[in-house]
Amino acid sequence: MTAEPLPSLERSTLREQALAALRSAILSGRYGPGDHLGEVEIASYLSISRGTVREALRHLQQEGLVAPGVRGKLMVRSLSPDEVRELYRVRGALEGLAVGEIVSSGRAQQAVAGLEEALGALERAESLEERIEADLGFHARLCELSGNSMLLQSWKHLEGPTRVVVVSATAGERALSTSAEHHRPIVQAIGRGDAAAARAVLDEHMSEAAERLTTTA
Repeated sequence: MTAEPLPSLERSTLREQALAALRSAILSGRYGPGDHLGEVEIASYLSISRGTVREALRHLQQEGLVAPGVRGKLMVRSLSPDEVRELYRVRGALEGLAVGEIVSSGRAQQAVAGLEEALGALERAESLEERIEADLGFHARLCELSGNSMLLQSWKHLEGPTRVVVVSATAGERALSTSAEHHRPIVQAIGRGDAAAARAVLDEHMSEAAERLTTTA
């Protein structure tokens, strides 16, 4: 049986590098919501083929960071204020289910330990990209600790749009929304074993985040 040729592996590596570079450019604000992502320009800038850029952009579209614009040209996704509120209501419902399942499972204290680790990552984060990753990591960990794989899979479909919303916000709103102290009450409520209180804290967290982030969405 013939092994897969090396050029294919090289192309795969380039695709991953292009994907990482474009994702970083979007999350850093180099490309803002509504900005057109031209294959020719990006290919020239990264010194790679248009086909490799196209594959990376297609992946970012699946992540929810990129969407078709005028004449089908891809651009950085932009959400309206109503869409932002809908996004956070759905996230609140999913994560509310997660905290309920954590508490009812009897594994609340183990979950608190995992969530405290995630809070530590938030406290150590310095750059905007690190803070966004740590923030999403906390919420992903919350869903993962529920033990419900379908819940986690559903949440991951909302990860890309959430990134776009947070990046589009003002610096002050981003800092508050991704701060460890803003997340700590959720962990404390889970630690007390009060599912209703945990869901109430989470609902308030999502509602406040949505209202703050729609000031510039």
